[in-house]
Amino acid sequence: MVVIRLARGGARNRPFYNVVVADKRNRRDGRFVERIGFYNPKAITAAETLRLDLARLQFWREKGAIASDAVEKLAKRAATAITAPVAA
Repeated sequence: MVVIRLARGGARNRPFYNVVVADKRNRRDGRFVERIGFYNPKAITAAETLRLDLARLQFWREKGAIASDAVEKLAKRAATAITAPVAA
């Protein structure tokens, strides 16, 4: 089974997560099929916090991949960020 989940990276107390498509049998931070984005919860205000390729996410969902709850929340946040108007 293929899953879409977060793979943790970064240093202690400075987490950085890659959103990856992987086989369920592989370890959390192990081998993956494709990296479709990242999430940096400790990003400085000027830095990008979340980048997610929603087209590839949809592609893998159509192939039968199951997204984790955390990835679902991030996808919803990324979709609203795209559609929300940017205040200048």
